[in-house]
Amino acid sequence: MGAASKESIKTQKGELTRALILKAALEIFHERGYEETTMRSIAKHAGVSLGNAYYYFGSKEHLIQAFYHLTHEQHLAALATLPKGTTFKARLLTVIKLKMTTLQPYHEFAGVLFKTAANPQSPLNPFGSDSDPVRRASIDVFKDLVESANVRIPKDLKAELPYLLWLYHMGIVLFWIHDSSPKQRRTYRLIDTTVDLLDKLISLASNPLMRPVRKRALRLIEELREAANDVGGESLAV
Repeated sequence: MGAASKESIKTQKGELTRALILKAALEIFHERGYEETTMRSIAKHAGVSLGNAYYYFGSKEHLIQAFYHLTHEQHLAALATLPKGTTFKARLLTVIKLKMTTLQPYHEFAGVLFKTAANPQSPLNPFGSDSDPVRRASIDVFKDLVESANVRIPKDLKAELPYLLWLYHMGIVLFWIHDSSPKQRRTYRLIDTTVDLLDKLISLASNPLMRPVRKRALRLIEELREAANDVGGESLAV
């Protein structure tokens, strides 16, 4: 067996071990909660040594960031089948609903994680600096959506819209976490209603009469972002 083949097998084995540890961690987090879970218990549940667990994940925080990355990759895979010729409203509706579909298996775990991640100082907070790579990648999904939009969007709004849509989708995720209705049906009704509203508001934004209102709204958003940066010490720039 050549050196390249051996290296390929080693890489595949490493990826499998990494996936096994992450799976074990999510199961333990769900069972015991984030704070009560130790790397030792994760390693034991995964059937690997503690040193091996630390080799792939330097801390529990790294495991949660890997979970964020996993769900983002699953979302991207689902989006790969999204037709390009549909309307902006239809595409936004599909992007949001596919996100919820990929998150669905983790609904109970998301509720457990939220108790820790909601803390602004937590390294697990999706708005924090540790989550920056996945957050930017997620914003890029909405950037692609805006760039391919078949509706007229004012230049100033177009620059901010990917970030605003990302914020909107995070609000939907938060609602979904607390949604106890069967199959989270209330969340999907909320998506249908709000996407329709967003589509109408974006269309109205190009009306010249709406320019002063649009400018004021964008200034307010910028002020809120700066205030959040001052409090959290992190950059939420697009």
